[in-house]
Amino acid sequence: MAPKAAGKKPAPAPASVKPAKAEKVPANPLFEKKAKIFGIGQALPPRTPLNRYVKWPKYVRIQRARRVLQKRLKVPPAINQFTKTLDKNLATNLFKILMKYRPEDDSQKKERLTAQAEAEAAGKEVESKKPVVVKFGINHITYLVEQGKAQLVCIAHDVDPIELVIWLPALCRQMNVPYCIVKGKARLGAVVHKKTATALALTAIKNEDKMEFSKLVEAIKGSYNDRYTEVNKKWGGGIMGVKSQAKTRLANKIIDKELRDRAKAT
Repeated sequence: MAPKAAGKKPAPAPASVKPAKAEKVPANPLFEKKAKIFGIGQALPPRTPLNRYVKWPKYVRIQRARRVLQKRLKVPPAINQFTKTLDKNLATNLFKILMKYRPEDDSQKKERLTAQAEAEAAGKEVESKKPVVVKFGINHITYLVEQGKAQLVCIAHDVDPIELVIWLPALCRQMNVPYCIVKGKARLGAVVHKKTATALALTAIKNEDKMEFSKLVEAIKGSYNDRYTEVNKKWGGGIMGVKSQAKTRLANKIIDKELRDRAKAT
């Protein structure tokens, strides 16, 4: 026989005998805990978010409905490519260069023309060099791309209607012009002193910026021009809502269970 253990465990107390409760320490009456009563004239109820009950303006409702619809419907590749925008670091570098080549605004143009008129009146020779600036306007950019003068084309991702620029990536690829899709039309518009701009183009670069610009163009080409055929095969959308996904999962579970049961029966 095996030797018995030296120490024995005490038998548990019978169920009828309850353990002695710890005595309650009297609470400080200054800090007495009271449950809140949310009656009339009592404690204020906790704030609940009322976003669901707000009647939003019509343009907001249309924006949201359009966004949901674009998720649900199957989106063809030609339109889906506008969801693949330039990443943040490249976009920051791109806009730094674009801001260096901003065209003059109305006040700057007025100053330049005034100075030019004064110089001409004084009989001095006025040097007039063509400024190196960003080009804008969809018709002008199309002409520059067709002529092969554009060195880089930036297209806004949120142009409405999309038909205005849907053909531009294909044209840029055909003419071997680097292009990119950026967020968004208001940001492009700010570069050229407008509310919005569908696309911008650079036709020339100063010598001091050529190294930085060439690196940027190489990165953009790798992301867009070289991947054009791959991107043009991918459809977008087809993402259903949470309820629809839950129903589909449940239906699939039932089908899988039936198939398992049939397999067992056979």
